[in-house]
Amino acid sequence: MFTNLTVIELASVLAGPAVGMFFAEMGAKVVKVENKYAGGDITRTWKLPAELPEALSAYYCSVNWHKETIFADLLLEPDRQQVYALLQTADVVITNFKHGDDVKFDMDYDTLKQINPRLIYGQITAFGPDSDRVGFDVILQAESGFMYMTGTPQSGPMKMPVALIDLLAAHQLKEGILAALWQREKTGLGCRVHVSLFDAAVASLANQATNWLMCGHVPQPMGTLHPNIAPYGEVFTTADDQGMVLAVGSDKQFAALCRVLNLPHLATDERFAQNVKRVKNRHELYRLLAPAIAQNTRQELLQQLEQAQVPAGAIRTMPQVFELPEAQALLLYETTPQGQPTTRVKTAVFTLS
Repeated sequence: MFTNLTVIELASVLAGPAVGMFFAEMGAKVVKVENKYAGGDITRTWKLPAELPEALSAYYCSVNWHKETIFADLLLEPDRQQVYALLQTADVVITNFKHGDDVKFDMDYDTLKQINPRLIYGQITAFGPDSDRVGFDVILQAESGFMYMTGTPQSGPMKMPVALIDLLAAHQLKEGILAALWQREKTGLGCRVHVSLFDAAVASLANQATNWLMCGHVPQPMGTLHPNIAPYGEVFTTADDQGMVLAVGSDKQFAALCRVLNLPHLATDERFAQNVKRVKNRHELYRLLAPAIAQNTRQELLQQLEQAQVPAGAIRTMPQVFELPEAQALLLYETTPQGQPTTRVKTAVFTLS
């Protein structure tokens, strides 16, 4: 789709490179410029203990597929001129400089638009373009309320196991760049597209934000549970000692669940007949559902629930996820110039038809 598009990636770590990989997957030429002075993207060093010292880290590989890579020290004039030459004919540049570094390196938007007025300047910051604060994902999870809500009352605040704020910001920047490309078709001019990690995080609070803004409800850590729906997120154990969850979003689905579990009376029980009452009495409901679920093996029960159109899912480990043919179909492979085979998951998984 973007075979004639050239993207220069001046970003490192996760959010910016995820945007670059999106365009690479869509057919664009993506040139990743890494900091020669610092030894390249810092995620090259973020290795599991089992990874070989000479190997490219799995973390780095997760968002750096099908990119051309050059190393440059932007404080050196020859290196900076090399990057300027790339930018003269590029369509998009992706940056995540710390505050002031874009000016220090002469890679700020005002400088680059003089070199190429059609250039779209994609910029990711932590707390906004004028903030000096450096922010990694866990800091943003804490500052935006996600960390307080995650975990259980017993565990205290916990972070999500994926740097989800980085990925949310990457999606926001992709959308902004696509809008800017459309605008450029009409005006012939580029522009700056800015996204902060903080804004992307707060914008993604969704119903948890409106529960507070409209109802004064302060979201509390509930583990896998949902504040507005029940049974939703409760973890059940089946007869073969496997974990599964339910996501019952309507009274109709709850009645179907009760029929599958041979508990039809619960659907008309005053305590559970409507969702709002199930939320209020969710712990008592769990005590009634758990023994019935424990009489079934997971696969058999999931099949029955699927036939009854009751949303339910297996709790899978990472190896179990990638045993699924649907997950296998999402893998991308690449061999490094040093001969190392690498594997990662696609980031652009939509289809057009």
